[in-house]
Amino acid sequence: MYKSLIRATTAVSAAALLATSAWASDLVVTFDDLNPAPKKAFEAVIDAFKKANPDINVTTNITDREAHKSAIRNALLNDAPDVITWYPGNRMGPFVDAGLFSDISDLWASDPNLSDKFNAIKATMTRDGKQWGVPYSFYQWGVYYRKDIFDKLSLSEPKTWGEMLGACDKMTAAGVTPFTIGTKYLWTAAGVFDYLNLRTNGYDVHNELTAGKIKYTDPRIRATFAKWGELLERCAPVKNHATMSWQDAIAPFAKGDAAMYVMGNFSVAAYKDAGLKDDQIDFFQFPEITPGLARAEEAPADAFFIPAKAKNVENAKKFMAFIATPKIQGDWNKAIGQLPPNSAAEVNKDDKFIVEGMQTLSTASGLAQFYDRDAPAAMAKAGMEGFQKFMLDPSTLEEVLTNLDKVQAEVY
Repeated sequence: MYKSLIRATTAVSAAALLATSAWASDLVVTFDDLNPAPKKAFEAVIDAFKKANPDINVTTNITDREAHKSAIRNALLNDAPDVITWYPGNRMGPFVDAGLFSDISDLWASDPNLSDKFNAIKATMTRDGKQWGVPYSFYQWGVYYRKDIFDKLSLSEPKTWGEMLGACDKMTAAGVTPFTIGTKYLWTAAGVFDYLNLRTNGYDVHNELTAGKIKYTDPRIRATFAKWGELLERCAPVKNHATMSWQDAIAPFAKGDAAMYVMGNFSVAAYKDAGLKDDQIDFFQFPEITPGLARAEEAPADAFFIPAKAKNVENAKKFMAFIATPKIQGDWNKAIGQLPPNSAAEVNKDDKFIVEGMQTLSTASGLAQFYDRDAPAAMAKAGMEGFQKFMLDPSTLEEVLTNLDKVQAEVY
């Protein structure tokens, strides 16, 4: 009797287990930001996905961003999650080329959100004519300026290179330093270089340079440095910028000693923390240099990818489609103060910088992922050191360019 009962119980348990297995499936997601606001926003998205997909058991791994950069290759090669965060543009290139990310072009083609609402950022998610990930957030770069100083000097937002230089002349004559910048940690100089290159040569040249396909001594890159030389001569930045972080460089901006800052939108909170009011600060696109050249923008993005070794690909694609929807994109980016790549998503209309940023990026001809994301780490380090050196002493141009060609040959 007891044996019969045990057999019956075992049979029922096995049947229940089979039924549960047929009903439930798994999804493992790795996210790379432990900071409170991004972590909370990600967890809210996971909760929403679970509610919409109760048949999927979701496991999350949330790691430190810098640690993630070191660990991702090992994760992709070994016990890969089903979805993982990384960066678009050339930064995803090595993993795509090594066959470690899955091609999700079919999702981009079949999902109306991705096929119709991600046009501005599609190029940065594309390699070899295929799409490899889904971005969840990005933010604009451009020129933040002291509107009250501009008003006092009867200056309007410059649209062209000539107008920019003319405005700088007026500022200098009035005793105002045109630009603030802190290059102690180098990447701020890369932002200036990127915009000068994008406006002088365009998006394709930016990508070819950071991919190692053209040299730094190429005439087109020399033209970029020529414009930088003009900027340094007529729009001279604050002195001692090599000793200042980007946060340190806010002080002369807040005091009114400097009028403009080439920076990302994440800096707005710091301006306000320094005592500036909304009506004292404004934003404009970096001006046109080559007439008629399509305007690409600097817009670093964060995205999710499906590893080639993912075990639950169908569920991974469900998650990718979910995070591409306008509501999720809108809610996520309102929570972290950034921009949704989906052009149909709602933005925080109470934040004028977010509104201007969305207008700027939704009409861009391409979105660059920032020099130190688009270039390999060793090249980015040498490049940014060279940019700072040139800013400190423009007479070092030949030395800088020759050295960068040498590093490029070694890195690529």
